[in-house]
Amino acid sequence: MKNLAKKVVAKLIKKKLTISFAESCSGGLLSSYVTSITGASKIFNLGLITYSNKSKIKILNIPKKTIKKFGAVSSEVCLLMVNNLNKISKSNISISITGIAGPLGGSETKQVGLVYIGVRKGKKSKVKKFLFRNKKRSHIQRNSVKKSLELVLNVLK
Repeated sequence: MKNLAKKVVAKLIKKKLTISFAESCSGGLLSSYVTSITGASKIFNLGLITYSNKSKIKILNIPKKTIKKFGAVSSEVCLLMVNNLNKISKSNISISITGIAGPLGGSETKQVGLVYIGVRKGKKSKVKKFLFRNKKRSHIQRNSVKKSLELVLNVLK
């Protein structure tokens, strides 16, 4: 995954673009991978760990009623996270991650391993849904980071 992070940093430097993250279930792991790469200071703008609903509401301005209606782990909240992060950070690319890393916290409708990743570049935003089968917390977090880095490389093409 370190190689993936190196590719992302190199491409962002080459294209003179900045990036920011709003992480929930990944707990800062994405920011950690990117900032471990030499040269990251040229492209890394902001990393927020909005783990609690309270922080999503206060820092990312996610309406409480949206979290109540759809849940913090939803495409709706993920989209608001990435769009509001973009407003705050003014980065060229923004990424949001929200999910259930387990091993507890899942339900019949939202299983452990369910993760939404939001990507915004310019004025375009999209949210991707993933369901990681391995229920180990560290596996889900690492896979969330891997998929996020892959999504960034995709939007840089």
